[in-house]
Amino acid sequence: MKILVVDDEADMQMLFQQRFRKEIKNHIVDFAFATSGEEALNYLQVHFHEVILILSDINMPGMSGFELLKEIKRNYYNPPPVVMMITAYGDQENYNQAMSLGADDFLTKPIDFNQLKEKLKITT
Repeated sequence: MKILVVDDEADMQMLFQQRFRKEIKNHIVDFAFATSGEEALNYLQVHFHEVILILSDINMPGMSGFELLKEIKRNYYNPPPVVMMITAYGDQENYNQAMSLGADDFLTKPIDFNQLKEKLKITT
């Protein structure tokens, strides 16, 4: 399962690699990382058919996660990737906006990696 993580926080890549170390080693998941919405779109132009899931932060400089979500839903729909939005602000307004734009799920930081693995149906 190829997962694209989009987050401007540099430590997120290391955190995902640590928390999914066993699953990466066993070739259950493979991660790609982008630090901006623009970088994520560039990656998707080349690797779209590989990506099964996109985990995107909402608050990023430049293109926000909401803007990225709009672009993904507008341009990548056959088949559409699953998009989960991630934010430190778990308020109802962010949740409602994410869902209205077509997000498949909504996670709050700090990420509960056990919950995420359950959602992805990954057992360790």
